Amino acid sequence: MAVTLDGKLVVAISSRAVFDFEAENRVFESGDDAAYMAMQRERLELPARPGVAGALVRKLLAFDAPDLDPARRLVEVVVVSRNDPVSGLRVFRSARHAGLRLERGVFTRGRDPWPYLAPLKANLFLSANSDDVRAALDAGFPAARVFSDSVQASQSHPDEIRIAFDGDAVLFSDESERVFQADGLDAFQRHEETHAQRPLPSGPFMPLLMALHALQKGGSSAGMRIRTALVTARSAPAHERAIRTLMDWGLEVDEAMFLGGLDKGPFLQQFEPDFYFDDQTRHCESAAQAGPTGHVPSGIANRLD
Repeated sequence: MAVTLDGKLVVAISSRAVFDFEAENRVFESGDDAAYMAMQRERLELPARPGVAGALVRKLLAFDAPDLDPARRLVEVVVVSRNDPVSGLRVFRSARHAGLRLERGVFTRGRDPWPYLAPLKANLFLSANSDDVRAALDAGFPAARVFSDSVQASQSHPDEIRIAFDGDAVLFSDESERVFQADGLDAFQRHEETHAQRPLPSGPFMPLLMALHALQKGGSSAGMRIRTALVTARSAPAHERAIRTLMDWGLEVDEAMFLGGLDKGPFLQQFEPDFYFDDQTRHCESAAQAGPTGHVPSGIANRLD
């Protein structure tokens, strides 16, 4: 029987996201390829510490029971990295030391890694490289730039994968955000109230929520649960369109926070996400003090012109 990733949740992740390679990366970005490879060779037997997404990876891999037939696994995590193959050796050794079932990896030695997301059928790409993240988003893959200085995820919920999303330009399109940017809050509220019955177009992370929802409904062979949250600056009456959009898609979130512009960080501290996704850097900076955070460079707020 041919090996396939069809029907699985596939998370592609850079080595810097799953492990703390910040010191090594400074050498890599200096352009001294030989020094970088030498450093990684010297540290082959030194297990790397967990990175920002380390807890998320551990929980994702724990969704399938350890003795489950590989063909029946529902979740796969693949390292997709600009690092060289020698660094790949250290990644896999660090994973083995940490007890992480990482079995697949693509290492491109400085070349663009994102084209490999297509054959991997990736549902999510996490990387600390902003150019790779933008390219992946442009190619249609949910992708986020990891905030490397995020605090580590809480250990309070070992049996739950907890993921939180912003709404506009993340789960939903930036249609409404464009109204807000052009005409202000009052115009935004009127627009959303007028169009409350019309579902919003999907945003870049709607496919990931759909994949998580399917996992949630199907259940884990190891007793893991998935808990999702919508954390948005919207307030009533603009909340209705967001909820009705999710209903139209046939999707649910476990928690919804309509904060009306309040700082998201304190609310995320209570939710304790393993990862949070937002399109605005100011929200990401606040969220990173509460847990692992990824910036989604999509929509009008991230226009490069």
